[in-house]
Amino acid sequence: MSVKTIYVKKLAVLIVFSALGVAIAPFFWFWFLGTKAYPTQHMINAILGVLLGPFWAAVAAIFIGIIRNMFGIGTFYAFPGGIPGGIVVGVVYWILKRFRLNSKICLVAALSEPIGTLLIGAPLSVLIVMGAPYLGTEKVLNLLGENGFFLTSLILMGGWALSCVPGSIIGFVILLVLNKVGISKETLFGEK
Repeated sequence: MSVKTIYVKKLAVLIVFSALGVAIAPFFWFWFLGTKAYPTQHMINAILGVLLGPFWAAVAAIFIGIIRNMFGIGTFYAFPGGIPGGIVVGVVYWILKRFRLNSKICLVAALSEPIGTLLIGAPLSVLIVMGAPYLGTEKVLNLLGENGFFLTSLILMGGWALSCVPGSIIGFVILLVLNKVGISKETLFGEK
């Protein structure tokens, strides 16, 4: 398979999953401290991190975040909360593949999405809000003023865990189903 064909296929998968992320966003979300938590974003991060890799998963999170914000159904937190999860999944999948593990075993990389969202995204969000308070919500700013960086990050992690843990599990299950019917990174793109 030529590089151009692989690129076009990856672009098509990116577009489909970005559209899916925007289409289902209004139906599956909840408020947490003025942030909107979307389990489906984490599901898409888990799937694309495995199927496309870290770069493409990050691009999808950016597209979904921009479009959700344009439609008024997203917040600033879509970016620091969504992008790191897909990157971590892609990197963990790449590392597992380097150990020449079975392709099905490597799918557990999808479950690493909360590492990016919680351990990188939540503190990053708080740091950004500290530097640019106009980006933050009143609840997060009040929490930050009362409790400081560390505790605010932990509280944000706790709430976001309610979104990214189920989302990554759903993504993992979808990857297992896709694998069972013969759809994987290897079959889609001919990659080892």
